[in-house]
Amino acid sequence: MRIRFFVAAALLLASPLAALAEDMPTFRLEMGDGKFSTTRIEAPARTRFKIEVVNKGKTPAEFESLQLRKEKVLAPGAESFVVFQSLSPGEYRFYDDFHPSAQGVIVVK
Repeated sequence: MRIRFFVAAALLLASPLAALAEDMPTFRLEMGDGKFSTTRIEAPARTRFKIEVVNKGKTPAEFESLQLRKEKVLAPGAESFVVFQSLSPGEYRFYDDFHPSAQGVIVVK
C-alpha cells in the first residue's frame, strides 16, 4: 500500500515537469569535423529553450559559447543537449572548440 502511494505521488509530481519539458522550444544542431548543420539558430526571448547537439563527425567536437558560459564536449557519434534559461534579445556566438573555424550565432528575438 505504501509503495503504491509513493508511486502515485511521484507520477503526480512528474506530470507537470514532463509537460514543461514538452513545451520547451528545441533546436537541433549537428556538428561534424569542423562544420555545423546550421550557423544560425533563432530562439525566442525570455523563454527557456534547448539545443540538441549531435556529433556526426569522426573526431571529437565541442559546442561552446563564452558569452553564455555553456560548453558540451561530444565524442564521435554522441548526442546531448544544452538548456538555456530566459535570454534577453541579442546575438550570442558559439563555436566548436576543437575546430575554431566552425562558428555560429544564436539570435534571440
